Amino acid sequence: MSGPNPAGTDQAPASPREIIAWAFYDFANSGYTTVVLTTIYSAYFVGVVAAELDQASPGSATLWWTLAIGAANLLVVAGSPVLGAIADFRASKKMFLLVSSVTCVLATALLATAGPGQVLLAIPLLIVSAVAFTCGESLIAAFLPEIATTDNMGRISGYGWSLGYFGGMLTLACCLVYINFASGQGHGAEQYVPVTLLITALVFAMTAAPTFLWLGERARPRPLPPGANYIQAGFKQVLDTMGHASRLPDLFRFLLCIILFQAGVSTVVVVAAIYAQEVMNFGSQQLIMLIMVVNLTAAAGAFAFGFAQDRFGSIPSLAGALLVWIAAILVAMQANTPTHVWVAGNLIGLAMGATQAGGRALIGQLTPASHNGEIFGLWGLANRSAAIIGPISYGIINRLGNGDHQLSLLSTLAFFVAGLFLLLTVNEQRGHRDAEELSQG
Repeated sequence: MSGPNPAGTDQAPASPREIIAWAFYDFANSGYTTVVLTTIYSAYFVGVVAAELDQASPGSATLWWTLAIGAANLLVVAGSPVLGAIADFRASKKMFLLVSSVTCVLATALLATAGPGQVLLAIPLLIVSAVAFTCGESLIAAFLPEIATTDNMGRISGYGWSLGYFGGMLTLACCLVYINFASGQGHGAEQYVPVTLLITALVFAMTAAPTFLWLGERARPRPLPPGANYIQAGFKQVLDTMGHASRLPDLFRFLLCIILFQAGVSTVVVVAAIYAQEVMNFGSQQLIMLIMVVNLTAAAGAFAFGFAQDRFGSIPSLAGALLVWIAAILVAMQANTPTHVWVAGNLIGLAMGATQAGGRALIGQLTPASHNGEIFGLWGLANRSAAIIGPISYGIINRLGNGDHQLSLLSTLAFFVAGLFLLLTVNEQRGHRDAEELSQG
């Protein structure tokens, strides 16, 4: 199943330095999702920025947090496939990646200016940073089929995800050092959380540099249809891609599967710290230590899963990861001591590394050559659709249940169970054949 890079790209094999440069973007942007979406800022938003909302109506702060994340992902759903298609025509994924990265860094830094009660300032900045971050995720993923073969795609994707978790740990460690210092000076969250956002923006900007220095734009520009501009061509290409559903049934079935299980993953990412803070009364230092350990287990999970995927196949390996997810959510639902949270957290880490790396690699394997940008745009659409459905479902249930977080986890569990059943209907070998036939046709 190995072979040259996709048609329409530079056929020279990727060098080790180029592969490292690609993987280093996962290292760079993971600080954003770890600090802003998962650990420090999510808890700060609910506990400080929007605290007055919860005093008047329990569960409202969590609902507004999930609605903001949902709005960001709705914008990405609307634009990501077209962005990917335009990037294919212009061979400009790297330029768009730079724009999205700079935007995310600036918006993250500006979030530091939103203090207690300034919900109307925090939400737009959060949305802009999240949109830029998720566009970058899709764009960097679209390079994967260009630098890897079918035989090593799982390992290379795993390298990126595992390196990414170490990037998240580095950013968290820098934040923890500062929080310990600030706490020793008598400062509270209102003083030290804004500084952690500046640290996060700085680390992202510095560690993304190798990607833009060494990762080449291997795609070649393609001619536009007569009389069409890039936007028109982009929309037409997306419609054409959707028209391939009958010829790529396993790819599109797996995209639906991603929507289901990623709804669960996205929920955990954006509410984990809120759950630990509101249910188990974890403080900032405890949250950071928990997430750092979870990142370590996630890195191990992503690295090990890349080899398991290449050896045993993507479907059996992903099914095993989803079973671990289900076990983790069941433990979290019954948690009544910090030990239970630590057990659930480390199970989540192992499963998260596996599902994130595995899903991206399988999409790459099922993608026809010369359609990388548009298919990974659809992959981004699936992930962002999931990031709307999952967190908002949690937020609505939490609000209706007057802040009952354990009740809210029922929807998260249901997404993983449904995703597992749909995954078992995907035929990996047939999907590979269909992708090759469409490329040659």
